[in-house]
Amino acid sequence: METDPDSALAHNIPPAAGYDLIGDVHGCAHTLERLLVLLDYREIDGIWQHPERKVIFLGDIVDRGPRIRESLRLVYRMVEAGHAVMIMGNHEHNALTYCTRAPEGFGSEFLRAHTPRHNRLIKETLEQFEYYPDEWAKYLDWFKTLPLFLEHEQFRVVHATWNLGLIRQLQQQYGQNSLTDELLLESVQQGSFGFTLMEQLTRGSHMRLPEGVEIHSGDGFTRRTFRTHFWAENPQTYGDVVFQPDNLPGDLEDRLLSSEEKANLHYYGKQERPIFIGHYWCEGVPALVTPNIACLDYSAVKYGKLVCYRYSGETQLDAGNFIWVSVERDEY
Repeated sequence: METDPDSALAHNIPPAAGYDLIGDVHGCAHTLERLLVLLDYREIDGIWQHPERKVIFLGDIVDRGPRIRESLRLVYRMVEAGHAVMIMGNHEHNALTYCTRAPEGFGSEFLRAHTPRHNRLIKETLEQFEYYPDEWAKYLDWFKTLPLFLEHEQFRVVHATWNLGLIRQLQQQYGQNSLTDELLLESVQQGSFGFTLMEQLTRGSHMRLPEGVEIHSGDGFTRRTFRTHFWAENPQTYGDVVFQPDNLPGDLEDRLLSSEEKANLHYYGKQERPIFIGHYWCEGVPALVTPNIACLDYSAVKYGKLVCYRYSGETQLDAGNFIWVSVERDEY
């Protein structure tokens, strides 16, 4: 399944007979190694590889888990050697903005303010790199170069939401699918193109809850919005578009969407080429979202599953191509 070498984005996807797309790792290095073995990859000279296939990592390698440094080393080496490609997840973007000093007059010392909430999200990552500052700096430089999405002639990849308008605007204005210094600065300034781009592609669409309503989620955070998906053709209620493990409070799933709320939703039609996403903390047995959409984030770091979709050029996805390993306590 060769990539068209004339494609503007072909350099992001190494040619291969097939691609193994892997969801959010979040520092579960041992589990990732077990999954690669199951996929017939072998470690040769410190680099995991397959004689015919390549891996596409869907982002969110950092934060939360116990072996973040080991996970980054494994993925980075695969990418550098041409055996894998990785897109940016919201946690790589968070790390990059958290650790990048802001320009004079910006209003804070770093692009991402060091608030208690932000400190908590990156805590494990910074602790595990405490004695390896040069190595961490190398990975931050690498994060700047990560593609925000991949568009192969047969499939697409994005961490959270495929927003075609934003993607085409990025390509037309900047001629690339990664951040520039200008867009990195914009990405923390609400109302800018860079902010909207990163919110949509790496964090997905959110809908504000009614006044006074909150969600106390399983990860310990209180939220006043909920995640929405992008494949409901004619949604009428909150329940038609909600996509997260935490239930909506009360009878909110039956609440009718307003015209404005409907206008802000995105739709990825069933006639579009297959697309792979992560980000959404799915649970249970891996299954297709729609015949052409596969979510590969199954809460690995919460003792869920680290999931791969083994893609070999099919135009309609097949749930039988999901391969996964369950994450065991003390083994991730």
